[in-house]
Amino acid sequence: MAETRTTCPYCGVGCGVLASADGTLRGDPEHPANRGRLCSKGTALGETLDQPGRLLHPEVDGKRASWDAALDAVAEGFRRALAEGGPQGTALYVSGQLLTEDYYAANKLAKGFLGTGNIDSNSRLCMASAVAGHRRAFGEDLVPGIYEDLELADLVVLVGSNLAWCHPILFQRLQAARAARPAMRLVVIDPRRTASCEGADLHLPIPPGCDVALFNTLLRHLHAQGFRSTAPGLAEAVAQADGDTGLDPAALATFLDWFATTPRTVTLFSQGANQSSAGTDKANAIINCHLLAGHIGQPGAGPFSITGQPNAMGGREVGALANTLAGHLDWAVPAEAAALRDYWQAPNLAAGPGLKAVDLFRAAGEGRIGALWVMATNPAISLPDAGRVREALRRTPCLVASDCTRESDTVDLARIRLPALGWGEKSGTVTNSERVISRQRAFRPAPGEARPDWWAIAQVAARLGWGEAFAWSGPAAIFREHAALTGLARPAARAFDISGLADLSDADYAAMPPTRWPVARRGEQGGRLAPPARFVATPFRPPANATSAEYPLALLTGRLRDQWHSMTRTGPVPRLMAHSPEPTAAIHPADAAGLPDGSLARLDSPWGSATLRLRHDPGIARGGVFVPMHWTARFAPAARINISVNPAVDPVSGQPELKHTPVRLGPAPMAWHGFLLARRSLGAELADWTALIPEGPGLWRHELAGGEAPAEAFARLRALVEEPDAAWVLLEDPAAGLHRAALVRDGRLLACLFLAPDPAGLPPRGWLAGLFAEAAIGSAARRALLAGTPADGPAPSPTLCVCHGVTAAVICSSIARGANTPALVGEATKAGTGCGSCRPEIAALLAATPVPEPA
Repeated sequence: MAETRTTCPYCGVGCGVLASADGTLRGDPEHPANRGRLCSKGTALGETLDQPGRLLHPEVDGKRASWDAALDAVAEGFRRALAEGGPQGTALYVSGQLLTEDYYAANKLAKGFLGTGNIDSNSRLCMASAVAGHRRAFGEDLVPGIYEDLELADLVVLVGSNLAWCHPILFQRLQAARAARPAMRLVVIDPRRTASCEGADLHLPIPPGCDVALFNTLLRHLHAQGFRSTAPGLAEAVAQADGDTGLDPAALATFLDWFATTPRTVTLFSQGANQSSAGTDKANAIINCHLLAGHIGQPGAGPFSITGQPNAMGGREVGALANTLAGHLDWAVPAEAAALRDYWQAPNLAAGPGLKAVDLFRAAGEGRIGALWVMATNPAISLPDAGRVREALRRTPCLVASDCTRESDTVDLARIRLPALGWGEKSGTVTNSERVISRQRAFRPAPGEARPDWWAIAQVAARLGWGEAFAWSGPAAIFREHAALTGLARPAARAFDISGLADLSDADYAAMPPTRWPVARRGEQGGRLAPPARFVATPFRPPANATSAEYPLALLTGRLRDQWHSMTRTGPVPRLMAHSPEPTAAIHPADAAGLPDGSLARLDSPWGSATLRLRHDPGIARGGVFVPMHWTARFAPAARINISVNPAVDPVSGQPELKHTPVRLGPAPMAWHGFLLARRSLGAELADWTALIPEGPGLWRHELAGGEAPAEAFARLRALVEEPDAAWVLLEDPAAGLHRAALVRDGRLLACLFLAPDPAGLPPRGWLAGLFAEAAIGSAARRALLAGTPADGPAPSPTLCVCHGVTAAVICSSIARGANTPALVGEATKAGTGCGSCRPEIAALLAATPVPEPA
């Protein structure tokens, strides 16, 4: 079957993919980002193409509508909002999941023709502090380095980046370089001991919020060692470089020495640095050190901000943040705004920046936004203080949601729902973290009535009287307009210039290879950048809303290896849920207040609460709690952590303080705990606490806990899965609180339900789940059914390598047979030979498993 060259829709690495219409795919060996490799999520992309829950038709007020009727309703909603509240009564909230062409169209509609700066992106939650730091230091939002620098460096410093899990392909490129050059060093700066720390030369477990203090200390050290620069602002930056790192003095001294004596040093920073009320200062504190050391623009050296989403960079290029203009133009330079106004022929161009994300949804909650269009994102779950955001969305008179899924908390709340194309169906471009523009190409037909986002935007613009400015024939035409703008509409030079691509024909655009900007002339490609720069003073400020006696722990949120954002794409894929199937709160055992590992615990903050499975983790620094941010009402309503998250923001970037929320930990008392395995999903509201988990084809697992009487819960849950001609096999001991049942018909297992007073009284789920694949269970299995474990052999062990489906037991067996390195384990089992993000866990098993002596 013919393969289409396209791009992965997950993180900012921007991997190339070769995909077929039937969903088979592989990494593109010719793409410069990944050279043929894919991570666990990328490998499973084919399994996400035909997920249930697609939004296939427009809906208005909960009813199916024609496209004309839905678009008319959108236009009328925005027309009314303009009449009642002016341009500031309208808003768009967009996403790094959009293609650049969609992004450009949305920004042009909002800023150019609605006349509002109220268009912001979920990149505000991800990279806004890096953008602000770049603009303060370089006068423009640009990343100086390229991925090759990670391989050329003699020292790589990860700051707030679990690269092994969040950008696995880059981590594997880094690890391959370290294997080839053993003298190369890796330093990880993170409050947690993450997978990225395995094999690192130094881990600095910095207290949350102290990154500025660390790099201020480094700046003072470099200055004391005689480093000097002619760039402006140095004296003030050094004079204000204060703060206590809270680190071990010997480890700190080692880091300072390595940085000062290693000319080829790359500092890669990500959400752990950006998601802070001091995130912009963190970016500038890092840039300051590289500027003083003379690293910027040099091979194997420099500050490197890596983005979280596939097209966060593309959105930044077209000005889809509330405080930026298209083409890196700047409102602060009146001539640049005038040039854009003339280029777009948009006399109503927004006069200045609009509301950033947190303020935007606060304004909606106050009734100041009459029409809001949300595209390809889920703010009802992803914003901090998410309960208030949900109420703001409910209050918005005209809430429009464009998405490819109906299974979204935000889409649930929308008055108008527009079916968008998904990955594999849409065509356009994305820009990755090293400024490489790649084509995303459609390889499947549009399902139902789904349409491109840019098309829906253009149709609404036409209904509002601006059709001529949005009369594009397709994404190639939009790209040409975008590219031309970067060269024609600026009175002052910018590094971001792709005007050399403005004359691409449709055929050229269709065949465009990965291309790094700047591209000022056709046929050229950009490389490393050494822009004029200035030092920015970054006096230390502690996190907003510090911990206290009432809320003594600091919550930080983040990503899992195999999940993506609010799980609308990855959540329904069984193998992507296998590694971390339940929402957890990881905490140092000494901070667990006596609560046992595996128990349910409640986290309370001044803004809300969440109930999660407690996991003891000695790798978490004392005083901290880590919770993955992915779970939604679709999968675990009581575990939606962003309801509890601190809404404080950085005063410059507007990025929220997602890495430091004061919380307290306590028990979540339940009368019973249990699980239900069934051949269909029964939803995520079966009990006071539910986690819905896809276990395999046609099999769903429901982890449960509740406050009602166990016998009542047992009867209620059994009734939900009753089937004709099926018989229950029962075991009940009310005095002990044990209730177990299996539903069988003609020897085929249909459902099983286990309840106990606490989680420790429940058997592992793996063996029982495996029985559902059998046409009829055997007599031995039938006898052991209510025990939940096989009578003659071990129960299945958890999957560790998602790419190849290798369990921990298989890996331990290979180690016992003499595979005493990750490479030998890979040869024996294939584990770790895909994306490689499980290699740190393989290393941990090697350390814990006795290896036989050679004969």
